[in-house]
Amino acid sequence: MPVHAGFDQAVDSVFAASTGWFVNLIFANLPGTSIPWIVGWLVVGALVFTLYFGFIQIRAFGLALQIVRGKYSDPKDMGEVTHFQALATALSGTVGLGNIAGVAVAVSIGGAGATFWMILAGLLGMATKFTECTLGVKYRNEYPDGTVSGGPMYYISKGFAERGLPLGGFMAVLFSIFCVLGALGGGNMFQANQAASQVHSVLGIPTWVTGLVLSGIVFAVIVGGIRSIARVTEKIVPFMGVGYFLVGMLILLMNADMILWAFGEVFRGAFTDTGIVGGIVGAIIQGFRRAAFSNEAGIGSAPIAHSAVRTKEPVTEGFVALLEPFIDTVIICTMTALVIIITQQLLIDAETGRYILDDAGRIATASGASGGVPITSAAFGSAFGWAPYALSLAVFLFAFSTMITWSYYGMKSWTYMFGEGATKEMAFKVIFCVFIFIGAVSSLDAVIDFSDAALFAMAVVNIIALYFLMPVVKQELNSYLMRMKSGEIRPIDKRA
Repeated sequence: MPVHAGFDQAVDSVFAASTGWFVNLIFANLPGTSIPWIVGWLVVGALVFTLYFGFIQIRAFGLALQIVRGKYSDPKDMGEVTHFQALATALSGTVGLGNIAGVAVAVSIGGAGATFWMILAGLLGMATKFTECTLGVKYRNEYPDGTVSGGPMYYISKGFAERGLPLGGFMAVLFSIFCVLGALGGGNMFQANQAASQVHSVLGIPTWVTGLVLSGIVFAVIVGGIRSIARVTEKIVPFMGVGYFLVGMLILLMNADMILWAFGEVFRGAFTDTGIVGGIVGAIIQGFRRAAFSNEAGIGSAPIAHSAVRTKEPVTEGFVALLEPFIDTVIICTMTALVIIITQQLLIDAETGRYILDDAGRIATASGASGGVPITSAAFGSAFGWAPYALSLAVFLFAFSTMITWSYYGMKSWTYMFGEGATKEMAFKVIFCVFIFIGAVSSLDAVIDFSDAALFAMAVVNIIALYFLMPVVKQELNSYLMRMKSGEIRPIDKRA
């Protein structure tokens, strides 16, 4: 249970009263619909970049895999981390509670059909990641000691100045403010709160103990900077991602005879009315919304991590980045949804074939669980009795990796506004770790709502910038592909 509940409520009510207008503005629905305009903003942007770059997510998929393996990586290039480490770091910020809790929320409201739209949004988001992460490397700052700083705040200010566009400085600072707020809330307090709550419910460990442990471990990692973060994430992300995926796949294989039925449910729910609130539109909204919340394509967070890569070719990191939504949304989120569907957590009326809804208008579940993590936990637990305990570890590790990555995002935005330097960096790291403890022991719903709104406000600034700067990305892309075709760019001989 949260401590000092009365104090929490007092803080929350004051915060809600002062910031509620901002939250309502960001998550408002489009007139006459139940579609949040910010979700439409992200999806339309992804569609524009997909068409503008000629379905780059399909054309460059094979090349992206080669670059991640280091086939074109020169260790002498400027930067701090490898292509794989940059991908792992960025993935650690997105692969997390959205995959465990967010997917369960999507299918419990939008039905199995939400999965189809989630996959589609993930595929489109690959083009957005390609665009923003290419720019992240193109306009990064490189320092004599080998460190780098990059992200939307840098490509907005430098890119706009280069093209003679106004308001670059203002937009860069606005993005940085939103990023710091998003890092402290959605990338920190929410993660700590969910991890502490899950550990408490399964193992009975007090939330303050989990908060204290998380604060200490996170501080120990982030004090070493991006190289330390990358060393940790390149080990944790594959371990937890592959482990979670293998358990999910094992459940699917145990129910192999139902896989085709599950995909049938996905397609049926995507294009026909299955009785959910909002019908087909409801499935579309939930699918798109959860994909946007999960892979963060267009938010502007990933370019900050990818900017630290060792390369002299910005577009190579764009290729690597497009793999993120594929891994995060198309593979991991889809697997989670299929496990929930196949273990028949969503109750269906045998006579009508329509979902049975509870009093809240959500789909009733076989276990009676509601919310995010409990539904996924029940689905995995129906196959293996130990799964809820393993899921608690996964939630803890997912939260931990998300926090250390978001600490870097927030710190880079902090130093963009207040200047580079060890003292300024340390100040932010201490503040960040204090907020971890606060998040673990508090239920500051309004604070977290505000930070989520700030996180998606980043996307408003970022995507406007991407529209103006996407011609720069196309120049980088065409130049690289021409030089590769001519033989000027060849695989790197590591022995040499």
